[in-house]
Amino acid sequence: MEPAYAEAIASSDPSPATADLAYMSAVEIRAALEARRISSVEVVEALLRRAEDLDASTSPTALRSVLAYSERALDEAGASDSHLRTAGSARRPLEGIPVLVKDNIEAAGLPATAGATSLVGRPPVADAPLVRRLRQAGAVILGATNLSEWANIRSTRSTGGWSAVGGLTANPWALDRNPGGSSSGSGAALAAGLAPLAVGTETDGSITCPASLNGVAGLKPAVGVVPTQGVVPISASQDSPGPMARTAADVALLYRVLAPGHQAPSSPAPNPSYPWGGPGGPDRPVTGEVRVGVARTWYTGHPATDELFDEAVGGLHSSGWQVVDVAPPVPDPSVEDDEMTVLLCELLAGLDAYLPTRGPGGPQSLAEVVAHEREHSGEELAWFGHDLFERALGLGGVGSDRYRQARARNLEWARDRCLEPALSGIDVLVAPTYGPAWKSDLVLGGHPALAAPTTTAPAIAGWPIATVPMGLAAGLPVGLGLIARPGRELLLLAVGASVERPDRPTWRPPGRG
Repeated sequence: MEPAYAEAIASSDPSPATADLAYMSAVEIRAALEARRISSVEVVEALLRRAEDLDASTSPTALRSVLAYSERALDEAGASDSHLRTAGSARRPLEGIPVLVKDNIEAAGLPATAGATSLVGRPPVADAPLVRRLRQAGAVILGATNLSEWANIRSTRSTGGWSAVGGLTANPWALDRNPGGSSSGSGAALAAGLAPLAVGTETDGSITCPASLNGVAGLKPAVGVVPTQGVVPISASQDSPGPMARTAADVALLYRVLAPGHQAPSSPAPNPSYPWGGPGGPDRPVTGEVRVGVARTWYTGHPATDELFDEAVGGLHSSGWQVVDVAPPVPDPSVEDDEMTVLLCELLAGLDAYLPTRGPGGPQSLAEVVAHEREHSGEELAWFGHDLFERALGLGGVGSDRYRQARARNLEWARDRCLEPALSGIDVLVAPTYGPAWKSDLVLGGHPALAAPTTTAPAIAGWPIATVPMGLAAGLPVGLGLIARPGRELLLLAVGASVERPDRPTWRPPGRG
């Protein structure tokens, strides 16, 4: 961290004693740990203290971004410090680095409730495969982040970042603003300096949205790249866990652990400065060989956001990428209706198969979840209902003709009419993602206005999408979205890194600076 940046953060931070460690990147933490300038225990202790100052419901900011902390975190940090003293050149890629996981991901010692009382008291007995990969890489599993309950598939009137278990997560940039969803706590915690790395999940927008609204970076890998076993499901065709961090370089570092073997075969060995293999991407340098398509049809409609996007496009051109305009189609309501039909049919099948794996002490099917929520309406239905769950129960599941026809139409639009033509002769497609964060409103429901259609086609097709911060609009962060074919995840991050502004603080405390 640059001294002037650290001083500016500490001078206005509500937890000044922890600010320096809190805003170190994962790459910086790794270097400092290896040089013995800091210990993993020191980092974890600072982050736990910071959580008391910023995140707890009794703190002045009360972000409520972390739903539960692991009682094992300090022991894991101590074990990492011991490993670093003896490992020599056999150091693991995330040794001693704290990582938060979204609370719909199973991790031993954490609740994995998806924010729902249906799963309270039914903790997982083992780690999801993706969590095993984190532990094998030396990561310290710090805690589980709050989320939009059931990953925001319960109601058309939901408020992003609210769950019956974790309450309402606030956006660190302005506490009355929404953190986006459904990986709400992951985005807010990163922005507030509560961890350097986090794992979210995305079906359509659930990493991209909170990354954009909280001013951090995120990647939804292609579906199937990161295993979904041990993740509370929505959609077999669209769900994908993915890395989140404050910089594209840190996202790439975490991605390499979550998705071993899925990088381009020609990728060079990781480099701490360019963890995607080199400054220009996984298999080529920064030259005009990489063509970036600018989706001029996918603006947000928010003037300041779209102006920042135009500036970012200029930055891409200055960085040496070939930049050309493309015009992918905007999805009409029938596309979105088909997508919702697919998601709800797959949700019914997925939850009915998943819930029994969490033991007999609660709902065993989606129908039983609906009954449970009615019985506990004071907790579960105080602000909005479960109309999407009820609709899913009436759709007939994945065996119905309605499902098969909707899925076929969706794929034909997203892949054949949208992405393939837009990426013909193009390596990466870019567009804005969301306008500034809207105000949270539990009474009237969420109002995610000014969203570009950027996430829709890659979500339906199962293709990767990333987002990086591109600046502030009306004092709030907005993101640049990047899309490519499966297998080009690291190239997305390399292109995104070229428009990041490392001199801009990730977050300023509300009402200050």
